[in-house]
Amino acid sequence: MESLYQRIGGESAVDAAVDLFYDKVLADARIRHLFESTDVNLLRRHQKAFLTVAFGGPGSYDGLSLRAAHQALVETRGLDETHFDAVVDNLAAALSELGVAPGLIDEVADVAAAVRNDVLGR
Repeated sequence: MESLYQRIGGESAVDAAVDLFYDKVLADARIRHLFESTDVNLLRRHQKAFLTVAFGGPGSYDGLSLRAAHQALVETRGLDETHFDAVVDNLAAALSELGVAPGLIDEVADVAAAVRNDVLGR
């Protein structure tokens, strides 16, 4: 069976989805403040590598753990469930806009749900 990475379209699809996703995130009043002092270009590169691996694609992710990467946001900016949900909403919207099938978007949401506790420091 093909990986989720392959089924959504591989590298070009992940790249396009992450770029569109961050455009949406930075325009979203619910969460854009969380990214005010962030190097978004670096974040895009890390996110592309992370999602490639998380979706079963090639390569490796050598960035911080999700817990460590989000710890300061939890502690100083109050990153919580509503923020996490807004991020997932924006990712789903980006994938949908790019023509990814709803069933595959559901699988992406399942991947996100699996890391919710780590991102929120629980």
